[in-house]
Amino acid sequence: MVSIEKKQVNKKTYYYLEQSYRKDGKVCKKTKYLGAALPKNLETLKSDFLTEYYKETWFPFFDEIKTTYARERRTFPSAIAQKDLQQFATTFTYATNRIEGSTLTLKETADLLEHGLSPLRRPLEDVKEAETHKAVFLEMLHYQKELNLSTILHWHKNLFSQTKEKDAGTIRSYQVGISGSTYKPPYPVELDFLLHEFFNWYRSNKRTMHPVRLAALAHLKLVTIHPFGDGNGRVSRLLMNYILQNHGYPMLIIDYAQRKSYYTALEHSQLKKDDSVFVVWFFKRYLKEYKQYIKKV
Repeated sequence: MVSIEKKQVNKKTYYYLEQSYRKDGKVCKKTKYLGAALPKNLETLKSDFLTEYYKETWFPFFDEIKTTYARERRTFPSAIAQKDLQQFATTFTYATNRIEGSTLTLKETADLLEHGLSPLRRPLEDVKEAETHKAVFLEMLHYQKELNLSTILHWHKNLFSQTKEKDAGTIRSYQVGISGSTYKPPYPVELDFLLHEFFNWYRSNKRTMHPVRLAALAHLKLVTIHPFGDGNGRVSRLLMNYILQNHGYPMLIIDYAQRKSYYTALEHSQLKKDDSVFVVWFFKRYLKEYKQYIKKV
């Protein structure tokens, strides 16, 4: 989180931007001098400062991951690559649905999606939503059109058409809360404007922002808008992986075991209106997942 620091020199006050981070087990600080008074364009300066910090401390690792990952994938026989994709689809489906309360285990999800074996004594809704999630995920991988509101409505409709037919593919017209969170999602009357603003933001940044940061922010922004009565997390995580794979970066699974820190990072960003809290959590998770592709972390 970028902070504003004041320093007293000869009874005069000077302002700095400051960001703390760890490197080689030590706490380091990046600073930028602002002047003897806070500038009017402070928010722009903070954003630029944060981008510089990310470029120095995170993006080189992510780009090395992309390069090494792509080199490795080129050596895979097509049958192995296809098997690997199916396993990812299964694990991603298990994790993203489990976070939202599905009762299926990873083995049950694999038996269902890879062998057509339905689990015994599990809710039919959980079974159907596992099947539809995998189908939407595989369709998403080949999506070539411009990403827009129709895209996420289509994904949502296909995810829930068999289990929540009334709400599938529609923007909520009622107020909702988030279980276990003090964050209050926007009122229904705000959603049209917020979604329009979101896709304008995406179009403005999709070619200039680093893809890993873009994926993290798109996830955070969409789930914060909370356009649907249910399924916001699942659609946001699909969007996250759409962005990563569309730019050649390996996709990410947010594990069920990490749900507490995941929800905490989301909530802190939402309540503090500070995107960097979740973005840095996401960066750390991404780097940990793919550290085998980096020579030295």
